[in-house]
Amino acid sequence: MPRRASSGPNVGVILGIIAVVAAAAFAGKMVFSQKPGKTLDGTRLDMPSAVENANSLRGNEYVVQGRIDDQLRWDPDHGQVISLRVENGDSGEFLAIEIPPSLSNINIEREQDYAFRVRFREGGIAVAEEISRL
Repeated sequence: MPRRASSGPNVGVILGIIAVVAAAAFAGKMVFSQKPGKTLDGTRLDMPSAVENANSLRGNEYVVQGRIDDQLRWDPDHGQVISLRVENGDSGEFLAIEIPPSLSNINIEREQDYAFRVRFREGGIAVAEEISRL
């Protein structure tokens, strides 16, 4: 007895194609709808001054941007401390920034570029007041 030909398209294949197209459309929308981080206005931090004597900067507010090098410390009650690599000509300098618990809703990721508005407190410790992912 001869076999009959299939009578129509395979429903599983059609559903699979629809699922792939829907996933691609959703991923594309997520990628292209992301808003770039806003640039922060203010006085740019002079890294040589910060490296030489950060305590002399206390009470002042600066804007600094760079790449997250590492999370140095995290405590839910006190916030976290990160290491930021700031490009300075041909070399890079590192700045430790304390991120208070009030800014803990921002997910800080290593090897990502961020801009920080910082205020230097007693002892020359940079404390973040505003964060923007670049």
